This record gives sequence, C-alpha cells and structure tokens, in this order.
Amino acid sequence: MNNYNGVIIEESLESKDVLKKVKIISTKVEQITEEHQTPHLKQWTLHTVEVLESEAEKIAEELSKSLHGGTPHDNWYADFKNKTHHFIVFPGKIFKIERASKEQYDEAKRYGISLGIPEYQVDFAPDDKIWER
Repeated sequence: MNNYNGVIIEESLESKDVLKKVKIISTKVEQITEEHQTPHLKQWTLHTVEVLESEAEKIAEELSKSLHGGTPHDNWYADFKNKTHHFIVFPGKIFKIERASKEQYDEAKRYGISLGIPEYQVDFAPDDKIWER
C-alpha cells in the first residue's frame, strides 16, 4: 500500500466530520504568531494524519467542501502525500500532483497565493519530505 500522510489544521474546517475518516497519528497545538496572518485565531490544532490510498480521492473531495474559504483572510488548504503523488486541497479545488513535477507544484502555489494565502505557506516543492510518524 502507498498510503498518504499530511497535516489537517482543525481550525481550517467548517465541518470536522472528515477527521473521523482519517487516521490521526499525532496532534500538536501551535500558538498563532503575526507571521501566520490569522489574527482571528489564538492557536492552530495540527493533526498529522494518514489517508488510505484507496480513500485519497474521496477524502480530498470532502476536505475541499469542508475547508473555510471565500475571504482573503480566511482561505485554507490541506495536503497529504505519498512517494509518488501529493494532494493539495483548497476550498472548491483539488490538485493531484505528480511529485516530480515542478510545473504542477508551481500551479498549485500560484492558486494558493491568488486566494490570499501567504507565499511562505504554499512553498510546495517536488523534494518536500513526507510527514512521518
């Protein structure tokens, strides 16, 4: 099996039901700083998750419908990857990227920036490591 690992920020979700459909490996609470550019929040709850390969498309679709979005300071994304593919999920849009493709990563990055997500937060690249347990 070629399962996916990634991080979902709980505060990014309008509906948290998707968290019941993934395996949560670990959870970390991080205090918000000015750099995060989310002054309406005090903290982020980061869940490192495992997504079954057979469920990846379905989870990406559900995340896309669950993520907050629509305003410049309230657009989010979630992502998960394995050795060959990387799902980058925005509200209403899903990128399934071949990990070797810089062009596909650049397209996802441009899209995230167009939503108002800070550039440093969408620094996807082909050589990004996979989240590990």
